[in-house]
Amino acid sequence: VQLVESGGGLVQPGGSLRLSCAASGFSFSSFLLRWFRQAPGKERELVAGISSTGGSTNYVDSVKGRFTISRDNAKNTMYLQMNSLKPEDTAVYYCNAYWRQQNYWGQGTQVTVSS
Repeated sequence: VQLVESGGGLVQPGGSLRLSCAASGFSFSSFLLRWFRQAPGKERELVAGISSTGGSTNYVDSVKGRFTISRDNAKNTMYLQMNSLKPEDTAVYYCNAYWRQQNYWGQGTQVTVSS
């Protein structure tokens, strides 16, 4: 089982990034997928989630209207489009796959929003 995030980096406030999470080794299309983030000194926070079919999504209030979660079950990949980034979005972003007590994590990708 592997979840590999990519797309993080340094961006100026107001900028955009697109994170990807490539999965392998499990039945991707059956799983609920989520993005979490953890800033230094803070607890890991759920940012967004998407149902197995992609028909339902949810977001933490602080990112609503700025972030969009999506998935491509044919490519076993999940995405997080992040627009209008703010310094408070700075964190390590993790992808997570969950289904029937199976819970998998990626290694994380750093997102830094700074001028």
